[in-house]
Amino acid sequence: MRDHPLTSSVRRALLALPLSALAATVQAQETQPLRFSPVNQYGIELTASYWNPIIEYVSGKSGVRLQLKIGRTSADTTAYVLANEVEFVFSNHLFSPERDHLGWKVFGRRDTPPLFSQIVVLADSPIRSLEQLAGQPVAFPGPEALVAYKFSYAQLINRKIPVEVVFAGNMDGAFAQLASGKVRAVGANSQLTDGWSKRENQPVRVLWKSEPLHDLALMASRKVSAKDLQAVSRAFIEMDKDPQGRQVLARASELVKLPPGTAFVASNGSEYGAYRSFYQTAPVNLR
Repeated sequence: MRDHPLTSSVRRALLALPLSALAATVQAQETQPLRFSPVNQYGIELTASYWNPIIEYVSGKSGVRLQLKIGRTSADTTAYVLANEVEFVFSNHLFSPERDHLGWKVFGRRDTPPLFSQIVVLADSPIRSLEQLAGQPVAFPGPEALVAYKFSYAQLINRKIPVEVVFAGNMDGAFAQLASGKVRAVGANSQLTDGWSKRENQPVRVLWKSEPLHDLALMASRKVSAKDLQAVSRAFIEMDKDPQGRQVLARASELVKLPPGTAFVASNGSEYGAYRSFYQTAPVNLR
């Protein structure tokens, strides 16, 4: 019979461990990572490239192992969240009345200049008003996109401007449809509009924009222990106070063209009143 793959020296070391220490070692090895699901604001590759260094840093600082979990589209990612398959999110998809009871807790947000829901066209487009979009194809990231889809499409509905809705999976996909001429306009998040325009060197023109809104929220499931939540929250919020953390944030922000110095700050969720109040007056099919 073949010997166990452990060497005799390792076996002796394990046998010499107190039972409590051995149990702790086994438990640590078996600990599953907590899953972190940010909405797909960009394509999958760019989303992963932005978030993986951040969650690797947060995992190291907090001692809580996080693992990125994203779907093919923003709606797929939110489906994971609603199915209770993740523990942390970066999202604004959980502020509707029917989702409040799920128990997600805001503990932070990304601290950026105010963002806006927009409807935009390419800078050289002949379209100058929303009314000219009647009967035209308009791209949106997906049905879950609160700022880019629900806010902007509600504006078209309220103005009685019928359009052909095209879901592109994420914001970059929607802009790709616009650049290719397949759609005439895009419902967008101004922060993502600015980033795409800079990365692709494509100027755009804004036909409409909403009132200012806060950037997306960091949220934890009620499954997360108070100890783990405190550790992860501290790691995110103190990231810009640590030289290594600032470097990670700077590289990530440059990648997606966020403003220099973009970091995470603490939040109790009170900044998201505009998101919650949207559902009180939104068209029924957008609630």
